[in-house]
Amino acid sequence: MSEPPNLRVLIVSLNFSPEETATGKYTGELAQWLASRGHDVDAIAGLPHYPEWRVQAGYAGKGLWKESLEGVTVFRTPHPVPASGSVSAKKRILMELGFSFASLYWWSRILFSRKRYDVVIAICPPLQTAVMPTLYRALRRVPWALHVQDFQVDAALRLGMLKMGKLDRLLFALENFFLRRATRVSSITPSMCRRANEKGADTDRTWLSPNWADITQITPTDRDNRFRKELGVSPDDVLVMYAGAIATKQGLDVLLDAAHEMKDDDRFHFVIVGNGSDRERLEARAAELGLPRLHFMDLQPRARLGEMLGAADIHLVIQKREAADLVMPSKLTNILAAGRPAIATAEQGTALWDALEDGGCGVCTPPGDSAALAKALSKLGTDAGERDAKGLKARQYAEENLDQDAILHAFEQKLFTLVGRKSNTST
Repeated sequence: MSEPPNLRVLIVSLNFSPEETATGKYTGELAQWLASRGHDVDAIAGLPHYPEWRVQAGYAGKGLWKESLEGVTVFRTPHPVPASGSVSAKKRILMELGFSFASLYWWSRILFSRKRYDVVIAICPPLQTAVMPTLYRALRRVPWALHVQDFQVDAALRLGMLKMGKLDRLLFALENFFLRRATRVSSITPSMCRRANEKGADTDRTWLSPNWADITQITPTDRDNRFRKELGVSPDDVLVMYAGAIATKQGLDVLLDAAHEMKDDDRFHFVIVGNGSDRERLEARAAELGLPRLHFMDLQPRARLGEMLGAADIHLVIQKREAADLVMPSKLTNILAAGRPAIATAEQGTALWDALEDGGCGVCTPPGDSAALAKALSKLGTDAGERDAKGLKARQYAEENLDQDAILHAFEQKLFTLVGRKSNTST
């Protein structure tokens, strides 16, 4: 007889494959990687909708159902999705509550099933994914890990998306409660791990589990490629790219303001690639500012990701000051793997600063300061040698710190340690 799977793992996440960005991307890849290692992996997941804020074709109106994705059994759970352009904190909370209540259908079977998971991984946000793993641990004595991709409540309060009313105090208290009660807490940067400790997670049960890049698929390429030519950008021009979610916490107005300050320098072209709740407003504002060399594009297919990233001379990683070290932009990993320099709006002491300034991979400017951003763009844009040097450093950083297999092997070993078992698979 063949060996049974090493671990029975349940992952609970609102966002999941086939979403190709942010939490859904990383959670789906984690589940599929564990399944490829022989583990028995199930996932309770929502409907793929991010960053378009529209349920993907083939997933709308189907109710509760199971599907298999790359060896992972996915228990799909319907929930409301606010329309792009009308996403608010309260609508997101309603979406998350809808997911949590609908997922009770699956949990009602899991709690008393003959199948017993060895470990549960709850992905935050949303915070509510931690509720049922807490109960499952109490009933079945199964350890669970709370993996924090984004301190959503903190960020919403700092950004003014939530006010400290009764509901928000409750959410804040619940977040602290679950951080204290989880068997293990993991997060993606040292500063986010420290924030978890400040909120009640013991340091000796906190894991650093960074996001990764597929450094074998995303590699440095020729910048004068098809993607660049489709935009009408010549080899002598400087292409500045922002690729990622377009929402309030990114604060992309600073990009538009910097492009406006530089609009008389016809060497510089700007492209914003992605979708999100703030895109429609930004497109209207760009038209008002009169920015003929600034383009908006939809999220590109994964097959074009390497070509798209390689086409840019400079990548932008934009976030507001209030979001510093409560979120870590997932776009950075692939930028570094592509061997391209980045300019980020981040202050000294943040994870972004550490990666770019200390790692020699790019430049940081104060959040919200469009003049400083324009100055940094002009300086780096006119120095091809410096861009190349930082690009080499970026690729080196990715190879040393962001290899998917290395990061997930380490996470796998932590799971074995958590459940008190040794790995019986090769590395």
